Amino acid sequence: MKLNKLIEGLIIQNSIDDSLYDLAIKGLADSSQEVEKGFVFIAIKGYKDDGHNHIPHAIQKGAALIVGEQPPQDLAVPYLRVENARKALGTLSKNFYGNPARRKLMIGITGTNGKTTTSYLIKHLLENNGISCSVMGTIQNIVNGASIKSANTTPSSLILHKLLAMSTDDAVVMEVSSHGLIQHRIEGIEFDICLFTNLHHEHLDYHGSMERYYEAKAILFEHLKPDGTAIINIDDGWGEKLDRDLRAKGRDVWSIGENQRSKLRIESFDMEHSTLILSDKERTLIQSPMAGIHNIYNSLMAYATALSVGIEKAAILSTIRKFPGVEGRFETSKTETGVIVIVDYAHTPDAVCHCLTTAKEAGANRITHIFGFRGDRDSSKRREMIEITSKISDRYIITTDDLNSVPADEMRLHYAELNERYGNEKGIIQMDRTRAIKDAIDSSSEGDWVVITGKGHEKYSHQFEMPTESDNETVKLMVEPPKAD
Repeated sequence: MKLNKLIEGLIIQNSIDDSLYDLAIKGLADSSQEVEKGFVFIAIKGYKDDGHNHIPHAIQKGAALIVGEQPPQDLAVPYLRVENARKALGTLSKNFYGNPARRKLMIGITGTNGKTTTSYLIKHLLENNGISCSVMGTIQNIVNGASIKSANTTPSSLILHKLLAMSTDDAVVMEVSSHGLIQHRIEGIEFDICLFTNLHHEHLDYHGSMERYYEAKAILFEHLKPDGTAIINIDDGWGEKLDRDLRAKGRDVWSIGENQRSKLRIESFDMEHSTLILSDKERTLIQSPMAGIHNIYNSLMAYATALSVGIEKAAILSTIRKFPGVEGRFETSKTETGVIVIVDYAHTPDAVCHCLTTAKEAGANRITHIFGFRGDRDSSKRREMIEITSKISDRYIITTDDLNSVPADEMRLHYAELNERYGNEKGIIQMDRTRAIKDAIDSSSEGDWVVITGKGHEKYSHQFEMPTESDNETVKLMVEPPKAD
């Protein structure tokens, strides 16, 4: 590609020679390790490293052009200065890959909880009604039916446009995180449909306040096409605010919830059968394939999306009941002794509350809750999570999640302090996560539930007593012990 085509829409702050416009560009890279001869290297200042420090390495590897935010230095190759290198990366990636999003039905989902489940529900509804669908999100990226490992909920704009270019699917459903929005990872993409699930206490170590967290989430709707549709849960207070903000701008909004203003208004819930009734002409009954009030809302969000795409209501209602579930989202196992074991990704106070409440509403005799906290992450939610489990569960075990840079002994001491201040006699500490799971299952009886939250589909980042790599593997070893030779 010639440079003049690559930089369309890019605001360049320094003067460049006209002869550069014919420069042939063979690729893009935001890591000097990925640079090849003829590539453009985009120097991005991160939180732990600064790409500008790696410009010499990129040139050594054959970079034909450098894009960065700092004033141009004496370099052996041309340099383009931009105000924001992350935004520039999105524009360059869009141009290099030929704006692949414009050929797709683009669906973006943001919110604290429910993004993954809702995205897979939408994929299920679309694909079972003749619309092939890629998914990009927390667990994995699925493109043309093949799974590709996901490093972030929302990939970098370079990876994102590359995946979009690879996709031959009709539609793309994308989880969009607040970090991804702040960091311009969806730059260069417009969406046909944008969904807002809810907003709860999370990532405040990064955003600083709920107001700023909301503002980050709302960025997604700035990427909605002029004729696009916003689907918003207005039973959530922040969703109600977003609904008002978007309507004031004249946008097409499909609001859902019990609120009287909802376009798809919920008349009633039946928690025992995981169903809701919409207050429309036919009093539509939607049966969620998963337990819990949160999953009923996720199912309604997916229903609204499929309806807005033009799928017949009868086909949606028939298809949604057959949804097989999502890895690490309320995955249920049962031991030979009749103990129900749940593995769930819940790692916010609201998600934990929904998870434990669902177990109680499902008739659990006793609930043992196993969870932990991530070192160097939002500590402001820890008190609330302990208070919630102290109230709902019959006993709880605080264990290791991801320590990151925090020593295990320091985390144990912190757990003890938190438990003493905000917990009760129900709680104990067992730093070995696999031992915590084993002890909980071994000491439970028929009709009891063991609910393991926090990691879901994720692999362990530490070695524990049992030779397993995830909560699912640990539970499987307990539920299906290896047979003797």
